[in-house]
Amino acid sequence: MGQTLSEPVVEKTSAEGQDECCIYGVSAMQGWRISMEDAHAAVLDLQAKSSEQNDNPTDPDKRLAFFGVYDGHGGDKVALFAGENVHKIVAKQDAFAKGDIEQALKDGFLATDRAILEDPKYEEEVSGCTAAVSVISKHKIWVANAGDSRSVLGVKGRAKPLSFDHKPQNEGEKARISAAGGFVDFGRVNGNLALSRAIGDFEFKKSPELSPEQQIVTAYPDVTVHDLTDDDEFLVIACDGIWDCQTSQAVVEFVRRGIAAKQDLHRICENMMDNCLASNSETGGVGCDNMTMIIIGLLNGRTKEEWYNQIAERVANGDGPCAPPEYGKPPIPTPTDLPGGAAEFRGPGIRNQFDENPDEYDVENDRSRGFSVRSGRIILLGDGTELVPEQNDDELFDHTEEDRDLGNQVHHDSTDAGRSDREGTPGPQSKDSTPKADESATISQSPSTTAESSSTSAPGTPQKPTNV
Repeated sequence: MGQTLSEPVVEKTSAEGQDECCIYGVSAMQGWRISMEDAHAAVLDLQAKSSEQNDNPTDPDKRLAFFGVYDGHGGDKVALFAGENVHKIVAKQDAFAKGDIEQALKDGFLATDRAILEDPKYEEEVSGCTAAVSVISKHKIWVANAGDSRSVLGVKGRAKPLSFDHKPQNEGEKARISAAGGFVDFGRVNGNLALSRAIGDFEFKKSPELSPEQQIVTAYPDVTVHDLTDDDEFLVIACDGIWDCQTSQAVVEFVRRGIAAKQDLHRICENMMDNCLASNSETGGVGCDNMTMIIIGLLNGRTKEEWYNQIAERVANGDGPCAPPEYGKPPIPTPTDLPGGAAEFRGPGIRNQFDENPDEYDVENDRSRGFSVRSGRIILLGDGTELVPEQNDDELFDHTEEDRDLGNQVHHDSTDAGRSDREGTPGPQSKDSTPKADESATISQSPSTTAESSSTSAPGTPQKPTNV
């Protein structure tokens, strides 16, 4: 899996924000990796943020929010560029001005590649990044994805996939790779890249006779459109540092239990990362990656308090799946406990140590992890109070697998139909080509984008790397 540190960097960069339509929390952690290559963006008012002439807030009924996770590889430069610019580039597309958000996302991803190529600073750049982004209006969600970061909707406790992972071994992806003159070896493009779509990675985009969509690796995204209902509670966007450790259903139940315990959304993200973090760096990469996670609460006309109370009431009444109540028991108190004595939430689980029965959780009191606070570099903006990672955290294990019917919740609209069931990854749902004008919003937090409130552990010198 490459080089890792002798001890993980567990300080987290976290932020939160809200408006009349959305509430969000985000957190990022370097973990065992020798550097932080993730980036993210959270923009509550995309129109106002992208307009140089207009600083006035957009009407809440017409507002669009933007959220994105960019998982870098081969370096952090392309991921940082994406975190700074993808939302701006999407908002400048002609299709965006016409209200065609789906086409604007497709055009914007490809335009991001062009913008990098045209910038002399990136002339020799070899890095790349995934891109999992969502545009949210008052009545609709658009999700665009290139790579293996993932977007999952929580619908009364059930995970509904709004993206699917682009892996080289997927039949449709492999066909494009082969047609462009590439090959798949050991599940990697040309034996090298473990995903088949990405921004950057220009060494795989050198066929001038082919369109950008036909290259060995393409930035062209799949886009899913979802009409919001009152059952839709929250959206989770995260990099594979989370999804390699947890199933989509387990993540949704984890988040739901945290919300029922009235935890801040960024705190739930932090707890999830603590539970995904490997206890050592000898796990073959699982639990050793950079981790970034965004939770977007869909207020649906409610206040923040009403939204929390509604989900808590649903959980109390058994209305939909949720992680077991024991996961909400307070841990050993730490300086970062929530105000008012609200219980912290841990679990479910780390890594891929699954029980064979998908209907039961196996909660094992594993040995305690007492990571000391270590200095390290986090390449994401955020200032505020220092976060001290919790100590002596019991490792809890995962809900084993996705519900079998998740693939049936989404309709495919590309020639790669059926990949979801075959590969075990989520697939896109049918698209609505007529977006509505009513929109909702949120604020931006990326390597260079500010947020309403944020908290960052003090950076310092990373630990000495170890070859693995």
